[in-house]
Amino acid sequence: MQDDPKTLVSTEWLAAHLNDPDLRVIDASWHMPATGRDARAEYEDAHIPGARFFDVDAISDGRSALPHMAPPVEMFISRMRAMGVGDGHQVVIYDSSDVRSAARVWWTFRLMGKTDVAVLDGGFAKWQAEGRETEDMPPILRDRHITVQRQAGLVRDVTQVAAASKLGDHEIIDARAVERFRGEAAEPRPGLRSGHIPGSKNLPFGRLLNDDGTMKDEAALRAAFEQAGVDLSKPAITTCGSGVTAAILSLALERIGHRNHSLYDGSWAEWGSFADLNIATGDA
Repeated sequence: MQDDPKTLVSTEWLAAHLNDPDLRVIDASWHMPATGRDARAEYEDAHIPGARFFDVDAISDGRSALPHMAPPVEMFISRMRAMGVGDGHQVVIYDSSDVRSAARVWWTFRLMGKTDVAVLDGGFAKWQAEGRETEDMPPILRDRHITVQRQAGLVRDVTQVAAASKLGDHEIIDARAVERFRGEAAEPRPGLRSGHIPGSKNLPFGRLLNDDGTMKDEAALRAAFEQAGVDLSKPAITTCGSGVTAAILSLALERIGHRNHSLYDGSWAEWGSFADLNIATGDA
């Protein structure tokens, strides 16, 4: 894997740079409610030295009834300043989650115009498996100025996605499991219909990962998109259950040099709740 401080870095890269004064490490673990896991408590028990904890649910748009929607700019600025994350920093984000939530926070930084941000390939599990150092002490936080320039083109709302579905001018790529995409399995969130956005393609996020949780190489990533029927010459919109695993598709698109992609923040939590929006079932 080629280290790229704007997308993905290896545990070896992070270990070599861990004491750099302008490095900031973030634990962005988030777990599906049904797992019963407490991401913050696990962080407090053990984390990569110096890591800050990014609470995906708390650093979100509280005005929305939808889960963990992207935070308003002012909230992002205030939370990052308080965490001592700001201009001039190289940020590395990791997680210990089955849904690889670090990619969601990578996308959030990108949405805010911050590009010196990478996901730790293989996450905390790989870091621990290699016997690397962890700690249970909170980091010393110093306020740091942060400049934000929101990149509106990286996010899509329900109206924009409905138009893309109707016109067929984007590839809408769904990261959920096959059974949920086909409408054969109930959604984990109550009250949602089953199925998918008409015209979307299904690429379960796990197909982009190796057995150890690292991301596949660029040739294998490209092959996975093509096998899912994705036309990589079109702009892409990524989607999933609530906007978390969609970001893994976004990260993979960035890795293969596909720059024209956005994320449907409401994802199926929004689309599946509106009775007047069309849904499709089966493979097509």
